[in-house]
Amino acid sequence: MPDLQLNAVVSQKIEVSPGLIILRVVPEGWELPDFKSGQFTVLGLPGTAQRHEYADKEEPLKDPTKLIRRAYSVSSSSVTKEYIEFYITMVASGALTPRIYALNPGDKIFLSKKYSGMFTLDMVEPDSNIILLGTGTGLAPYMSMLRDDLPCNADRKYVIVHGARHSWDLGYRSELNTIANVCKNFTYIPAITRPDGEHIPWGGESGYIQQLWENKVIHTKADLDPTPENTHIFLCGNPSMIDTMVDTLALEGFAEHSKKSPGQVHLERYW
Repeated sequence: MPDLQLNAVVSQKIEVSPGLIILRVVPEGWELPDFKSGQFTVLGLPGTAQRHEYADKEEPLKDPTKLIRRAYSVSSSSVTKEYIEFYITMVASGALTPRIYALNPGDKIFLSKKYSGMFTLDMVEPDSNIILLGTGTGLAPYMSMLRDDLPCNADRKYVIVHGARHSWDLGYRSELNTIANVCKNFTYIPAITRPDGEHIPWGGESGYIQQLWENKVIHTKADLDPTPENTHIFLCGNPSMIDTMVDTLALEGFAEHSKKSPGQVHLERYW
């Protein structure tokens, strides 16, 4: 039976904005294994699970009892063992997210016991600055990193640039603003691409992340002159942003990181 595979329970579901949630999941009868901040794991639900009322109509599944599984980056700290947190956007035409959005606290879900991914801080030198560029839910692994690895008195600088369409899509904004107020070595730069649609005039940065980089907005706000010698850059989210930034950074001497060829640019594409 599918229910036997549902080994975890939704403990909290926070609606950031329509179609955007923070989901906390608690294992049922087992302990969360160790993982590294920046890694991902798998959530799943059977095809028999209810879809959200605002999701697109779905074609009948061949085997509704089969688990639909998808990988999601973890946004909670690796030190936290009480729950695992995810930052999820609903894809109305998708197979799994409309079912996740229909869940409520107390409902069961499948949570993998395995964590994967090389999108971590392992390859970053202790004295290197860290710039984290993300769009949408690409912020998730960065929250895990910050919650694990942000000593406020460190010599290195941390910068997060989070891009979204509207201000209400800037998840974790209050937490990031608080960290920025407390830690002198941390800079948070939220940016939106549709300021004309704001209900209240937007006083922050506007435009795409690649534009902010080219205009040196990030350099100015963080009081940082990033070079391959002093900075590692992480890119997560929209592939278009990632591809553009990789090309831009290559012209500045930054190299894409791989197992065979260590570099200063680390990638995680979300779709």
